[in-house]
Formats: sequence, structure tokens, C-alpha cells
Amino acid sequence: MKTSYFSKSSNHPNAVSIASKCPHWYNGKEYKNLAPKYWFLKKYKEDGDQRYYTKQYKKILSKLNAQEVYNELGEDAVLLCWESPKEFCHRKLVAKWFEEEIGIKVNEL
Repeated sequence: MKTSYFSKSSNHPNAVSIASKCPHWYNGKEYKNLAPKYWFLKKYKEDGDQRYYTKQYKKILSKLNAQEVYNELGEDAVLLCWESPKEFCHRKLVAKWFEEEIGIKVNEL
């Protein structure tokens, strides 16, 4: 499993969006269980509070079973969201979650 972003890897055969909303041109798979909720994403875009965003996003992850999610996505999945690798984003939180919960290291493509 890897992570990436739409403008780089949207055509990857194993691409899976974990974004709340995909670009209009993206035709790949989606996995909404890992998508951030609009209300706290909007708040983050307004005030840039990464700690608040992380706290809210971890509530989503806490309701999921990491091993089940990993199995559903598959070991070859490339998890996509919007931000470039240098920006704060939830796909990095997902990668850290997989590592902490099931010992799977998920690197950026």
C-alpha cells in the first residue's frame, strides 16, 4: 500500500480516493470510510488548526478496524487525496494509523 495525490497518481491502476470529494475528472475507486467529514475539513481550511483536524479525524479512524480496512483496500492500493506530499493531509494520518495499529508501513509513492 502507498499514498499519493490526485494530480500525480489518479491514473494509477490501484488508485483509491479517500477524499471527501474527488476531482470531476477522476474515474477511479473511492473508499469513503476514510474520507474526512466536510464540517471539520471546512473549519481546517478556514483556520489551519491541524491539531483540531487530527483530533476529529482520529475519531473517524477509531470507529474502524485497521486490519479490515487494509484487507478491503488491498496491499497494492494507492490511497489518494488532494494535497501534495509537503502539505498536511489525512492520508498521512491514515498511513500512521496503519503502522500503529497493524504494523504496516505505508509510504508515499
